[in-house]
Amino acid sequence: MKIFLIPLLFLSQICNAQKKEIDSIIGAQQDFSGVVLIAENGKPVYHKAFGYREFEPQIPLKITDIFELASVSKQFTAMIIMMLKEKGKLNYNDLVEKYLEIPYKGISIRHLLTHTSGLPDYQEIMDKYWDKTKVAGNPDCIEYLSKYAPPTRFEPGEKYEYSNTGYLLLASIAEKASGKDFIDMCRKWIFRKLKMKSTGIRTLQQKKATKNFAIGHIYVGDRNKYVRADSFPSSDYTIWLGNRKGPGRISSIAADLLKWDMALYKEQLISQATLQEAFAPMKLNNDSLSNYGFGWSLRTDSTVGKIVLHDGSNPGYKTQIIRYVDKNKTLIVLNNNAHRHFTLIVEQLEATLKD
Repeated sequence: MKIFLIPLLFLSQICNAQKKEIDSIIGAQQDFSGVVLIAENGKPVYHKAFGYREFEPQIPLKITDIFELASVSKQFTAMIIMMLKEKGKLNYNDLVEKYLEIPYKGISIRHLLTHTSGLPDYQEIMDKYWDKTKVAGNPDCIEYLSKYAPPTRFEPGEKYEYSNTGYLLLASIAEKASGKDFIDMCRKWIFRKLKMKSTGIRTLQQKKATKNFAIGHIYVGDRNKYVRADSFPSSDYTIWLGNRKGPGRISSIAADLLKWDMALYKEQLISQATLQEAFAPMKLNNDSLSNYGFGWSLRTDSTVGKIVLHDGSNPGYKTQIIRYVDKNKTLIVLNNNAHRHFTLIVEQLEATLKD
């Protein structure tokens, strides 16, 4: 027994030291509000909430509070496309015009997945022309994209440029190819299957009715305090684009994202062969590589090996999931006060995982 006891105690001391280091990183930013989860081999080794669910009144955050994921949602959109590919409902090299009527030709599903389509920004079009007393969904956005048809930014496959338009079209393609509603597919094929009970694509009304929904906040310097993001005009688009599907809108908790993370090491949703294509760089027209796969940014680190990650940003929110695939470690940070040093915090937390 003594042979095993000493190493176990030593490991416990390492974990405690790491936890203290993480506490000090967050503590250095006294106004940080959010949840941090670090997992190793699928088990949380650090999981804490800081700050407030709502700043006025000061309701403390809990690890079970629900956050907007913003663009972290894109990996779920990509998963639905991969699942449909395995079901034989579509192929990555299918052109968009096979499923949707848009004036842009020669763009494939693969281009949409990898942000190499060159499509213009649908939100700019909607912001300019849409009647904002109404709530737009995907059909409205596609209609306006076709109606006003601004030019493409570059030829498909020429380069990488992040595109919310591409992921909006992916959700609509998924519906056309399957004959099913995108939200229902996410719920039945992913969230329920993985027992992600706090995860969903919620309407504005559903969010308001969810008592443990972490409210997004923005710091106002001349008032020296954080104010609800939904009180600013800059967040109005989340209302008049409130029915869009694909680029964002999923809300969740850190523990559910860990279930999602662990499912990607297994074959609970798709085969590993299919998944590996999501983690492969895109070859551009000039044969150079773009380090974005299907809903994931890609990195390689000399210390920890392959990394797949994604961040998100909505008014009042910043989010990040980083998967250290070769080491089976995961970092999840959900922030509901759009902290000015969010990137620094994530970098410092990453450093603790490389020790």
